[in-house]
Amino acid sequence: MCTTCGCGEGERRIEGDEPAHSHHHPHTHDHHHEHSHSHDPVHSHPHHHDHHHGHDHEHDETSAAPGVIIHHHHYYYHHGDVHHHYHGAARPSAVRHTHEHHAHTHGSHDHHDNEPHDHHHHDHVHHSHAHHDHDHDHDHDHDHHARSHEHRQQEERFQPMEQENHLHYGQGAAGTHAPGVGQQRLLQIEMDVLSKNNQLAAHNREHFDAAHILALNLVSSPGSGKTTLLTNTLHLLRERVPCAVIEGDQQTTNDADRIRATGVPAIQVNTGKGCHLDAQMVHDAMHRLQLPNQSLLFIENVGNLVCPAGFDLGERHKIAVLSVTEGEDKPLKYPHMFAAASLMIINKIDLLPYLDFDLEACVANARRVNPQIEVMALSARTGEGMEVWLAWLEAQLLGAQAPLQPSLLSGA
Repeated sequence: MCTTCGCGEGERRIEGDEPAHSHHHPHTHDHHHEHSHSHDPVHSHPHHHDHHHGHDHEHDETSAAPGVIIHHHHYYYHHGDVHHHYHGAARPSAVRHTHEHHAHTHGSHDHHDNEPHDHHHHDHVHHSHAHHDHDHDHDHDHDHHARSHEHRQQEERFQPMEQENHLHYGQGAAGTHAPGVGQQRLLQIEMDVLSKNNQLAAHNREHFDAAHILALNLVSSPGSGKTTLLTNTLHLLRERVPCAVIEGDQQTTNDADRIRATGVPAIQVNTGKGCHLDAQMVHDAMHRLQLPNQSLLFIENVGNLVCPAGFDLGERHKIAVLSVTEGEDKPLKYPHMFAAASLMIINKIDLLPYLDFDLEACVANARRVNPQIEVMALSARTGEGMEVWLAWLEAQLLGAQAPLQPSLLSGA
């Protein structure tokens, strides 16, 4: 999952973030640099450095000219840290950013300056390690270094399970694989990340419960029809119950714009390289929405059938949306998502006459991984089956379970 591969690193932005602030961001970079030392005999070995440093940001806000949103990415290479700065969309007020950049050099430093910058650069060499070639002789043997490194790599090397001609990398203790990282270390990383997220999710849930807010987390692969389902649902519900939407995507505000066109408040969360929403993002977004009591909050997660399954946002239910164009075997291919969901919505049933999709097999597959999952089939485009969805929502708002109509499941 993404707690181990690092895809959650990088910039993220919540629509409406206030730019005027002055703060200090301490953080730690723990990474490896390979340094080649020429000896007689010749050997090379990695050096490990922990860099503790902070970025001081001073922001002066004016109202005369448009500002910019600056996202920070930190990439680490052999000869120092290369800082890439991406300048995004205009903001309503001008913001001047003064950044203190720390360059870490090991013999040489590579700083990419070929992109436009609106701020000053101050290069501070605070970790300078002079690594030079040694031509003098050593009487001792360095073979023990190679043996030690080789032994450690053998210990960490994970062997996938072989099934006929298939390799399965998910059968280890961690259920996943990352090159050069042992299974116990992967487990520890995952537990650390999820523990922090779960604490925030519990806080969100307490807030939702105290305010009698029904929070629903919609998850699916890209293109399943989540946003169309939401816009049509909001047209039918907006006069009956206060609604709001948190939209999650890596980039753009396209989906939030579609939601706001219905007259319902929405806030866009851009996750950058992140492949899912987390509890902190939802916490920040919901407070910007200022939800009234007894309201309905839809959280449309990033299109992804893997990572969102493991991240609790504080919602009452995960709802997995599956379109008939995706195939009836999706619950078996991505079991963690459907095991975590309370409800599966099979969408786009208006396309069934043109496809080989087996509706009953899809329901059976979902219940193989989650016997308790509820299922309904509908078409957000034509409206067929929407009354069952609305009845389910109404029952959830009242704190009851909505009975499903088997006739809409073609006998399932």
